[in-house]
Amino acid sequence: MRTLNLGILAHVDAGKTSLTERLLHTAGVIDEIGSVDAGSTLTDSLALERRRGITIKSAVVSFALGDVTVNLIDTPGHPDFIAEVERVLHVLDGAVLVVSAVEGVQSQTRVLMRTLRRLRIPTLVFVNKTDRRGARYGPLLRDLATKLTPGVLAMGTVHGLGTPGAAWLPYGPRDAAFRSAAAELLAEHDDALLAAYVEDETSLSYSVLRDRLAGQSTRALAHPVFFGSAITGAGVGGDGLASGITRLLPARDADTGAPVAGTVFKVEREPSGEKTAYVRLFSGTLRTRDRLRFGHDGCEGKVTALSVFDRGTEARAAALPAGRIGKVWGLAEVRVGDAIGPPLTEAEDGSGAAGPVAGDHFTDGHHFAPPTLETVTVPRRAADRGALHTALTQLAEQDPLINLRQDDLRQEISVSLYGEVQKEVIQATLAEEYGIEVGFRETTTICLERPVGTGTAVEFLKKDPNPFLATVGLRVGPAPVGSGVDFRLDVEPGSMPYAFLKAVEETVARTLSQGLRGWRVTDCVVTMTHSGYAARQSHAHAVFDKSMSSTAGDFRNLTPLVLMSALTEAGTRVHEPVHRFRLDIPADAFGAVLPVLTRLEAVPRTSRTSGTTYVLEGDIPAARVHALERRLPTLTSGEGVLEAAFDHYRPVRGEIPSRPRTDHNPLDRKEYLLHVMRRV
Repeated sequence: MRTLNLGILAHVDAGKTSLTERLLHTAGVIDEIGSVDAGSTLTDSLALERRRGITIKSAVVSFALGDVTVNLIDTPGHPDFIAEVERVLHVLDGAVLVVSAVEGVQSQTRVLMRTLRRLRIPTLVFVNKTDRRGARYGPLLRDLATKLTPGVLAMGTVHGLGTPGAAWLPYGPRDAAFRSAAAELLAEHDDALLAAYVEDETSLSYSVLRDRLAGQSTRALAHPVFFGSAITGAGVGGDGLASGITRLLPARDADTGAPVAGTVFKVEREPSGEKTAYVRLFSGTLRTRDRLRFGHDGCEGKVTALSVFDRGTEARAAALPAGRIGKVWGLAEVRVGDAIGPPLTEAEDGSGAAGPVAGDHFTDGHHFAPPTLETVTVPRRAADRGALHTALTQLAEQDPLINLRQDDLRQEISVSLYGEVQKEVIQATLAEEYGIEVGFRETTTICLERPVGTGTAVEFLKKDPNPFLATVGLRVGPAPVGSGVDFRLDVEPGSMPYAFLKAVEETVARTLSQGLRGWRVTDCVVTMTHSGYAARQSHAHAVFDKSMSSTAGDFRNLTPLVLMSALTEAGTRVHEPVHRFRLDIPADAFGAVLPVLTRLEAVPRTSRTSGTTYVLEGDIPAARVHALERRLPTLTSGEGVLEAAFDHYRPVRGEIPSRPRTDHNPLDRKEYLLHVMRRV
């Protein structure tokens, strides 16, 4: 049986979860459709999801549509939980992008479609809520083509639009307008079809066009559009969306006999504390008691239990075949994004022999913007401080973009955020699952630092003021935007033990998490220019003397001093996150809005009028977006619509922000050595 891993994506409240329920009902998995408002849906299983009526965690459910097994992943729609969508993208064969027929294309809709197109994930569009007053057809199709992609093609029309009886009417062989629109769209990527279209448009039959549409849809060149209602079922069954999923998206036969290769896209913890990994298996068959390699560090683990998602439920199984999604127990060190490799042979088991690792199905690159906000988490009870760190660490395992920052000096923990709703969810999760009541400090914007010049520094072994048995020389310089931190060697690799070189490299990465102003330093090249160490020495009785011999600790302690000296000479510039915004306002409100944009340091880029509406696009500092959202209803009499999403970093203008350091401050040599030498 062919399998299809399908993602349901949308802006919040477009009806994703309701559509999932309707598909499950259409497939015969459930007899009664759950309600998001009532908290009775199958995929929103968390108590917090049921209370708030939103999806927070991605959920998997499997069902059969004809001869295709669909593994459906329902994802969050709120932009605060975009990290959940990020992880799901790596395992999708196709997607359904849900758009409300009333609200239309919204900010998150555009972000999602841009990403789906960039990754070339085959995508159908389902326009939901055609039964609601205010639902649109023609104008919405035009918005889809102009705001999302010109490659959209309506697969039918709607009778009774905007009424409870709205019905989906699929196009058929007799609809000449559909054949013409399909031929015109498909000809852009099909020279043979273009030639036939030019010679005789009527020669292209409905069946030929449907076949060519399926081919281009599976290659993410065309995006068929279905209209309907998840609540009433219109446009979902029959010749609606369900048919489109099986005919227009790339279901595949998986190779269960090939070497095991898969991807971990979600990690949870059982009430007992044991980790479980959600795995999409691309090839091979995974069995209980298999020993696996996984991750980038060559971790190994033994599968103690498996479960497979099948026909709306999750059931324990002895094997997980390729093409399916399952849960795996026993991999204690597993992390989100880990590649799953083939089972170890008996000869490899415990021998440390190198073996193949899972293929290139997962990439490290992020597809959405990183979190740009940060807040300090404060326990209500001082006695919960240690438990809070443990709980947040476990939450960060499930969502790596939470990015904890531990301040040992002030005994505080900061977490990265996408928005205020995410903060509320973290607070509720800590209270309900861990019994820890917390509050938060004021949310601040996360900046970064980039070097502006080149700086060098070196400290030599046994020469003042260096108190460590190590020689370290470093050069720091700028690198292209987006390149991260590149560590290079300008010394002979064999000039000292590998463990010492590795200690310097790891310490450089850790130290650059806080630059001259306390922000993460990126887009730089760090080159090791000098190295030296004291060889291992022993007393007459062959007892190792650490005071006479270099250790990795000497290099870890010295590197921050040298690195920050070089960085100080190079200098850094603080950059703040900037959002690209689109503002739709009444034309007569432009005079009131423009001065506010200026005060908020927004930079308009383009503007145009569309009837009585003025459309303005430009850049605005991320820290000012919330203020604009608050002011907009008053300035536009409630008619203004703002879309904003992270776009880039730019140098901070005006007062330069700084962030308190969380380390022993290698910028202050006396303070640093006081702490480090005590510890040594």
